[in-house]
Amino acid sequence: MAQFLRDRRGRITPADVGLPSGLSTRRIPGLRREELAALAGVSVDYYIRIEQGRETAPSDAVLGALAKALHLTPDEHTHLLGLADQAAGRTARRPPSEPRPVTPGVHVLLESLRPSPAYVLDEINDLLAANPEALALMPGLDDWPPVHRNTIRYTFLHPTARTLFADWDRVAANCLAHLRTAQLTAPDRVDAVVAELSEASPEFTTLWNRHEVRLKRAGSTDFQHPVIGRVTLANEALSLVGESQRVLVYQAPPGTPEHDALVLLAMTAEKAHVGGLA
Repeated sequence: MAQFLRDRRGRITPADVGLPSGLSTRRIPGLRREELAALAGVSVDYYIRIEQGRETAPSDAVLGALAKALHLTPDEHTHLLGLADQAAGRTARRPPSEPRPVTPGVHVLLESLRPSPAYVLDEINDLLAANPEALALMPGLDDWPPVHRNTIRYTFLHPTARTLFADWDRVAANCLAHLRTAQLTAPDRVDAVVAELSEASPEFTTLWNRHEVRLKRAGSTDFQHPVIGRVTLANEALSLVGESQRVLVYQAPPGTPEHDALVLLAMTAEKAHVGGLA
């Protein structure tokens, strides 16, 4: 919680909150502690104790005032409340556990969504199930053993990802912002992913240290695919009730060039499947 607050305080300038920047050169890039404390309506000493980790049980009202002063998004505010719960010992950490298997009904759902690429991810983006188009959309992912398939690992470590995602920087930042949300529900598994990728990718470390927090929601992704070329696909993230899983679907309206590209991708995926059985 303290680290998150320090990071966010460093991102807010006096001008962002209507304060004069002053004539002297600032030694820090963002707000001073006393400035943030004044904006949030708390004493400087109390805020310093929070930021130093000596105050582990600030009230929701104080956290709400800090969130407002720091211009936190709703996702970031929720994340801050969760971090405070952890700091106060109100949230028990869950022991590491294997992902729950995908139900047969969800497998049927993935098939019914074809030719739209669709796959099931868990909290840390481990790939639990996918239809053929989803694997074809991310070339090389199915070359890895099933237990190693993770879309964040693919984004940072697979060489194809750098050219596949036309806006790689945005994709990488978004997937880490979503991974941050899992710190409150699967901290040990998140720590394992962070340790692995921090050692293998300096870019991962840089982005992770930004402390961005954002749930994955509907959006679009630009691909430069080796088979279907440059295409922009809309995506939807559907949470499965009662499970720490979500279905991610890439789609396009019928009759559009993007949908034609998905049909071509499906044909390619089917040929690859048939060829693998021969």
